[in-house]
Amino acid sequence: MIKKATFTLYAIVVLVMAMATIVEKTQGTPYVLSNIYGSWWFTGLWMLLTVGGIAYMLQQKMKRVSVVLLHFSFIVILVGALLTHMMAWQGMVHLRQGQPTRLAAVNSDGSSVNSQELPFSITLDSFNIKYHNGTDAVADYESHFTITTDEGIEQGVTSMNNIYATQGVRLYQSGYDEDGRGSVLAVNCDRWGIPVTYTGYGLLFLSMLLLLIDPKGRFRQLIRKMGDSRGRMAIVLLLLLPMQVQGAETFTKERADQFGQLCVNWNDRICPVQTMALDFTRKICGKSSWNGYTAEQVLCGFIFYPDEWCQEPIIRIKSEDVRERCRLSEYTSVASLLRQDGYLLGRYIQEYYTGENDKFHEEVMKVDDKVMLIMQVSRGEKQKLFPLEGKWYAPTDSVPDHVATDRKTYFQCALPLLKTLVQKQQTADADEMLQKMALYQQQYGKNDMPSPIRLKAERLYNHIPFATILFMVCLTFALLSLVRWKWMRRLSLVVLVASFLAMTLCLTLRWMISGYIPMTNGYETMLIMAWMIMLASLLVYRKFRIILTFGLLLSGFLLLVSHLGQMDPQITPIMPVLSSPLLSVHVSCVMMAYGLFSITCVCGIYALIVKKRAEEMYLLSQIFLYPAEFLLAAGIFIGAIWANVSWGTYWSWDPKETWALITFMIYAVPLHRSFSPLHGWQAKHSEGAATRRSPLFYHLYMIVAFLAILMTYFGVNYILGGMHSYA
Repeated sequence: MIKKATFTLYAIVVLVMAMATIVEKTQGTPYVLSNIYGSWWFTGLWMLLTVGGIAYMLQQKMKRVSVVLLHFSFIVILVGALLTHMMAWQGMVHLRQGQPTRLAAVNSDGSSVNSQELPFSITLDSFNIKYHNGTDAVADYESHFTITTDEGIEQGVTSMNNIYATQGVRLYQSGYDEDGRGSVLAVNCDRWGIPVTYTGYGLLFLSMLLLLIDPKGRFRQLIRKMGDSRGRMAIVLLLLLPMQVQGAETFTKERADQFGQLCVNWNDRICPVQTMALDFTRKICGKSSWNGYTAEQVLCGFIFYPDEWCQEPIIRIKSEDVRERCRLSEYTSVASLLRQDGYLLGRYIQEYYTGENDKFHEEVMKVDDKVMLIMQVSRGEKQKLFPLEGKWYAPTDSVPDHVATDRKTYFQCALPLLKTLVQKQQTADADEMLQKMALYQQQYGKNDMPSPIRLKAERLYNHIPFATILFMVCLTFALLSLVRWKWMRRLSLVVLVASFLAMTLCLTLRWMISGYIPMTNGYETMLIMAWMIMLASLLVYRKFRIILTFGLLLSGFLLLVSHLGQMDPQITPIMPVLSSPLLSVHVSCVMMAYGLFSITCVCGIYALIVKKRAEEMYLLSQIFLYPAEFLLAAGIFIGAIWANVSWGTYWSWDPKETWALITFMIYAVPLHRSFSPLHGWQAKHSEGAATRRSPLFYHLYMIVAFLAILMTYFGVNYILGGMHSYA
């Protein structure tokens, strides 16, 4: 009875959280915070589930220290959450320079705002914004203030991911006034909830470690049992890329490459023009080259020969609906959209801005974005090639009045002069012109320019399409690894090692280029997950040979998704809030967990296809399930600590947080052998004869459970949104 009641409550809590994220999409965040997450009945559900869990633990007479400690840690975490819910308060304090205040604005019920008196007076002394060199991209916000208490005066400073704590109150940098003389700080007072919750996190990490290393534990038993198991699987995927021929006039490949070695302020980052060319070409036509031209030649075409290139059918229109309604082909030109009777998409764009935001109008806006980008490049608005006084200017930018006239003239005439020299085939003069532009950048932009090593790293990264090459290689050898020839399996192992090294180089280059660990967006996390699956496969290959196929297959699939999906491979400056060492730990744990969960899904699919392998696939799946679940738990709670450091709250019921918790709870079920009906390995006696239940239901559950990961990773990003939708 206790078991069934607890399991029912468990399922209800999961279902309520899932439904809440959908309601939030339609009703808004304040509604669900007030009517669901902050309601008495939601708190009551968790309390009943906690009581049921304790009763079940007592009924089962759990004795193993690691198991008892694991479940006790969750109780402590929930108690900490309850203390935070009942006793903590959060608010915002708006500071103006030189004006002391003792009041914080507190949103008590999701709608009304009350004032909360602080135990001190705070006065803003100064507010500073730090920028990435040579750009307008913000690197950090920083507030300097004076705290006045009955005990005296103290100076404080807070910035992104840098808390200032005093008198039991924690202050976080949140926002600022446009005039730079005001700052907004988040205020958090949680004297009991945070220490209790953090204690629960510590107990959780300790218990997970004990479960993995306990020689009598289930995980170690599975490893010993799996020693000699083998398996096979086959999935085939081919990709054919069409070849095209050259057409429109532009610079030669050599001249365009030389132009691509200049630097430019592109997307608030100083980088080679080559990077701008690749991003531009990929956005316009969906590929890194066009009609036999390199990306640099395409960019040079629109810069120096705009009239001719506006006739080129290079704009890819993905939506069939847009193509049919506008009577356009898959690839069209600017000229075909800018007709004598007006802009072909103009009516639909106007409808979009008046509220028609359906799928068709969204796709129209994507095409319009491409057209606007082409027009900006053709007019010279994006070519920020000329550094001066810490800022980079395009030929069309307004230059400060104090700048010499000859300098302004140089900004405006350099590119037209280069075009003239090329058209007149004055090769030596054109080369000299490009050399002088490079020297100018080095002289006036030396403080902003990337180091020579970073520039070389970026050019190397741009030249090698890592994801494109590796997904084809990995998927091909995933198939070939099924061949029973020993030399073929050895070759597949060599390919896996080589792919791992290539991915390591890819991620290292991105790290060198950006200056931060590449884990901040969907594209980078896909690469990280593929890299981690390769690493996990290599670590366990000697004992589980089937993992060679799984590792190549899954990493290849992830790289294929990053190659074909809607993910943006551009390298951009990191947001200030993401500049934290906890980010890399948080993302690493979660991505490794997702990678291992994906292996359990593949095991399930393979078991359903080859049923005679179902039992050994069950063992292999369980071996990956344990560390996957514990890594996800670590990732969730390290992320909670990071959120507490950055925003002043370790849990805000953001859709991605909620779905990560749902995923954790779903995958926790098959870890409880006596709690769920999923496991088919216990002997079942009927009339004296021992039989085994088939583990196929377990595998089916693991396949369905993987949908939670897809929802957490893709559904939140592209459907539900939230502050985690960039990841």
